[in-house]
Amino acid sequence: MSTVVIVQQMGVIVILVAIGMFLYHKKIVDNSVSPKLSAIVVDVCNPALIMGSIFSGNFTATHRDLLEAILLGAVFYLFLAGFGFVLPLLLRAKKEERRFYNLMTVYTNVGFIGIPVARAILPDKAILYVIVCNVMYALLFYTHGITVLSHGKEKLKLSNLFSPGTIMAVLSLVICWFDYTPPQIITSSITYIGNATVFLSMALLGVSIARSKIQSGFRQIRIWGYIAVRMVLLPIAMFFVLRAIGCDEITILGFCLMAAMPIGNLPLIQSEKMGEDTTILSGAITVSTIVSMVTITLLMMLFMTLLG
Repeated sequence: MSTVVIVQQMGVIVILVAIGMFLYHKKIVDNSVSPKLSAIVVDVCNPALIMGSIFSGNFTATHRDLLEAILLGAVFYLFLAGFGFVLPLLLRAKKEERRFYNLMTVYTNVGFIGIPVARAILPDKAILYVIVCNVMYALLFYTHGITVLSHGKEKLKLSNLFSPGTIMAVLSLVICWFDYTPPQIITSSITYIGNATVFLSMALLGVSIARSKIQSGFRQIRIWGYIAVRMVLLPIAMFFVLRAIGCDEITILGFCLMAAMPIGNLPLIQSEKMGEDTTILSGAITVSTIVSMVTITLLMMLFMTLLG
């Protein structure tokens, strides 16, 4: 894929986000409608998009590809789990804020934003790496994430591991492994549902930006430090590491795109449930999401140029 196509596709995403902001300002999608649409995207459309990508006819993955993706995904998230303790120290975050920066480092938006963006700008095979990252994300958040946020006080609920997105992602890997194709009526239904994901998720992102008070977030120097290190330098470093170990172009682009994602919403949701002050998280999520539309575009253009 050329850099021109990447710019065009990211331009489309910006337009869809702008539509969401317009819908919010016109009160077509308000604070009561947005959570319901988000639930539809997360629990129905996103999982269908993952599965639908497998049935597109353009997706091919050998057993070796699957095992390589799982291994790379596991190593990537184990690294992030360790880096999550280091980055807050590098940013000189206050002691009481370090756990939030830890979560921000590990749990980026590889689902709600990562899936539709990957589908828009990368070849179909790249969805394999998106699936793997989403599985690792879910498994790690409800173990490592909960422990970090609660200082070990919150009990692990295994039922949280079995969300629709996680189940569909794991099922997609199983289907890839056994090369199984369901009946046409099933594949068509899943495809139609999944096709709604890109517009709905990006429009809802616009709604989220429109209702956020972003001024205070943009004034936080540590958030900019986070963006520079986690969303720019880390993907660049990952690019050279993956290329050095001989990964193919799609593998490199898939994982680097996932590494460049902005902060995810799950840490914020969990913090609110636990009664924590979410000022840092909400500001960082909004700023990183807005900035990511620029950083992702520039990084993917750079990576495509370097790959020739």
